[in-house]
Amino acid sequence: MLTLPEIVDRPAQPYAFITFTVRMDQMTEPADKGFPALFAWLGQHGIEPVGAPFYNYRRINMSKTLDVEAGIPIARLIAGEGQVETGTLPAGKFVTLDWIGHYDGLMGATTMLIGWVRLTQVELDMTTQGEDDHFACRLEIYETDPSAEPDVEKWRTQLAFKIKN
Repeated sequence: MLTLPEIVDRPAQPYAFITFTVRMDQMTEPADKGFPALFAWLGQHGIEPVGAPFYNYRRINMSKTLDVEAGIPIARLIAGEGQVETGTLPAGKFVTLDWIGHYDGLMGATTMLIGWVRLTQVELDMTTQGEDDHFACRLEIYETDPSAEPDVEKWRTQLAFKIKN
């Protein structure tokens, strides 16, 4: 189930993340390896996340590789270490869309959101270099905790793409 796209203001948000360069058929790697390592690092440092985990797509080349961050919001910016980095998600206007259902439907939801962006002539904060699209911020936020809701058809994911100023 999709909601209608909406344009919202998001504040800047500190976050911790681990970066992966993967092919589309390796997209489970950031979830399988990145999120457990990230949660372990947060626990070792006594840091409570302040929001849902997400993927932040930084560079996309669908026929080759993607640079994706497995990230989670934190209350304040601190120094990362090892494979964990920290940064700040940018403030600004974002176009958002909620998807409720199996994560296999996210590709279709993303395609629909991109179609809406083109139809309405909203300009995303991105650049194209050769075959690669580079995004200021393109989030896939996993709002549902699988341990609290085992029915994957009820999982809520929000897409949030930064709009160019």
